[in-house]
Amino acid sequence: MSVAKPLPHDAAPLHVTGRARYIDDIPVPAGCLHLAFGLSEIAHGRITSIDLDEVRAAPGVVRVWEARDLPSPCDCSPSLGDEPMLSGSTVCYLGQPVFLVAARSHLAARKAVRKARITYQERDALLSVDEAMAADSRFEDGPRTWEKGDTAAALAGAPNVLRGTIDMGGQEHFYLEGQAALVLPQENGDMLVHSSTQHPTEIQHKVAHALHLPMHAVRVETRRMGGGFGGKESQGNALAVACAVAAAATGCPAKMRYDRDDDMTITGKRHDFRIDYVVGYDNAGRIEVVDFVHHTRCGWAQDLSLPVADRAMLHADNAYDIPAMRIESHRLKTNMQSATAYRGFGGPQGMLGIERVLDHVAHALGRDPLEVRRANYYADAPVDGADRGAPDTPTPPPEDILAPNTQDIAESDLASRGAPVSSGTPVAAPAGVQTTHYGQPVEDFILGELTTKLAADCGYAARREAVARWNAEKPLLKRGIALTPVKFGISFTLTHLNQAGALVHVYQDGSVALNHGGTEMGQGLFQKVAQVAAARFGVAMDAIRITATDTSKVPNTSATAASSGSDLNGMAVKAACDTIRDRMAAHLAQVFQVPASDVMFADGSVRVDNEVISFATAARLCYEGRVSLSSTGFYKTPNVDWDRIAGQGRPFFYFAYGAACTEVVLDTLTGEYRILRVDILHDAGASLNPALDIGQIEGGYVQGAGWLTTEELVWDDRGRLRTHAPSTYKIPACSDRPEVFNVALWDGPNREETVYRSKAVGEPPFMLGISAFLALSDAVAACGSAYPDLNAPATPERVLMAIRKVQDGV
Repeated sequence: MSVAKPLPHDAAPLHVTGRARYIDDIPVPAGCLHLAFGLSEIAHGRITSIDLDEVRAAPGVVRVWEARDLPSPCDCSPSLGDEPMLSGSTVCYLGQPVFLVAARSHLAARKAVRKARITYQERDALLSVDEAMAADSRFEDGPRTWEKGDTAAALAGAPNVLRGTIDMGGQEHFYLEGQAALVLPQENGDMLVHSSTQHPTEIQHKVAHALHLPMHAVRVETRRMGGGFGGKESQGNALAVACAVAAAATGCPAKMRYDRDDDMTITGKRHDFRIDYVVGYDNAGRIEVVDFVHHTRCGWAQDLSLPVADRAMLHADNAYDIPAMRIESHRLKTNMQSATAYRGFGGPQGMLGIERVLDHVAHALGRDPLEVRRANYYADAPVDGADRGAPDTPTPPPEDILAPNTQDIAESDLASRGAPVSSGTPVAAPAGVQTTHYGQPVEDFILGELTTKLAADCGYAARREAVARWNAEKPLLKRGIALTPVKFGISFTLTHLNQAGALVHVYQDGSVALNHGGTEMGQGLFQKVAQVAAARFGVAMDAIRITATDTSKVPNTSATAASSGSDLNGMAVKAACDTIRDRMAAHLAQVFQVPASDVMFADGSVRVDNEVISFATAARLCYEGRVSLSSTGFYKTPNVDWDRIAGQGRPFFYFAYGAACTEVVLDTLTGEYRILRVDILHDAGASLNPALDIGQIEGGYVQGAGWLTTEELVWDDRGRLRTHAPSTYKIPACSDRPEVFNVALWDGPNREETVYRSKAVGEPPFMLGISAFLALSDAVAACGSAYPDLNAPATPERVLMAIRKVQDGV
């Protein structure tokens, strides 16, 4: 069967030969205009005068727009409607688009915007957490607070109490392909939009809204992105809207792409956080209570800050069953780029907070941090029967034969009509069942067993003893080791986004074309979904072709985000394929006078009783029999229900788990360090494609470690981003990879009914990089007796400062 095979990425040959087509590679018609934004030079204030005469007179310039020239405010916000494409008279951050230029070439547009003469009345900018708190500058009326148990009483009665603070920086997405869009005007005022976006439907909506068009007049197509990581979930809106405005006004095609400096200056980053904590614990390291205060800089507009901050609160427990917990979250409005979605979507920030707490407690008690972590784990779920681990359809026999599945199709038909297949309201947890601080039962916990296996496989205990001996003998080079877990919830916390559609065609020659609402950004989603389709029809992979994501084929799509791309779109494609397969089986059964259950699909053939015909022949017979060989499919995630205001419910369908052990060495004279070895055991359920999943795990770990080590965002006191290019912003390079990098998949299917019992693997591995940060903290701790109190990113400068504090006993 095609699923579970480690097949290469479907576009791998195109990637390595340079033939993969991105937005900037699409041939443009004659007369195409190229756009660029003119950007603000202050972080906060009013424009007192603006002279664009030299801009209009610049070579190649066709047209210039200020905010007053636009057909509407051209809102680019994914949430609150507070992001006009052009600033108008009020400027909210340095780098905000103020005017738009259309020229005959990209270079001409870039040169023209430099000729603007703008004067400002500058105001004080709110740049720091402390400034925003003092000004009470925030989104929402006040802090959002969730609480489990009586934290005040628990702290008062705790045997031991610790207090601390951890600062963690943001992160630039640094996708290889920058933001880009191309709009081709059509007849009747319609627009064809090519956009490098994770959310084609949102682009469609924003363009339609800006031009006062119905959504059916705007078609958005996305074949692939050169990386996204959340940075193309909402940040591409401005480019698509700008191109649509220019195309509508001039009748010419319009194209826009940011150069890297502009991309980093204009677009949002990962939210940075300051987390204050108070923890009460016993002498064995068992945590009784934690009180967190989250401060996050959201930037000038709301964007996706509220759900990001919510998810940080949701993951404040990570893998730990804590009897009493309180989380107070401040979502602060500041004069910076509007922070946005980034892989993990707030989860990494919340998770790093609790991991710092566990590390601090272990240090205070003088115990192995892994021992303290395990003492606080949720209990592993019991193995309660083979039915929980069964695949979502009957297990095929060895020859990979698929018979029609009447029940599957009946359920997909009901779902497509909006009828409930299973309850959308989670069942209350029975008495005695462990629950998170937001009330979701934890029924699939496996980290106890998974951690035991990883610790044994990587020789954790012996290596920790070896690290201790090394540190006792070496005065200048210190080693550190850390093994940390991940428990990550899978689903959109905005419940209605947990849906997907698909469109599948079988042609009379047996070839299959399919389309779904997910987008391909290099993660291999298209290949996984194609494997599902091939498995349902029993055909080879070369019989399947996935076409570009297209809002005219599959409408009302959700963003490819929240690690749900394969879960949602795989199930939608499965439903569509099964509908067609069962129609074919019914017709062939009639032709050959056998029961439909005797029609089997396998190995590119169809077995009808004792006869075997090719799948192509079967398709031709069905076509000639006037059987519809096209179907839509629909899927909505069951059993999710969430009240974000109360902070209660079941926001997640299931949890994905993993653990990583990282060993590092650092130079106490310079603060420089190296990651020596990484061992990872990660839970991908019954993996649809182990090769792609392992690639995602490796990449996620490196990106997570980069966030916490080398990737530092620096704004000056005027609000100018100084780290706005590869020369000043350092993502991990090939030379930074560990010498030993072992990755294995946990052997076990998902307990929930996902596509072939697989699990999401996009975001959870990112948080495995936390082990690198805590391994550095462990190495710093070897320099003295004080707790390292290391902040992130742990650049060599910060590591050196932490070493000095530990050596001084501060």
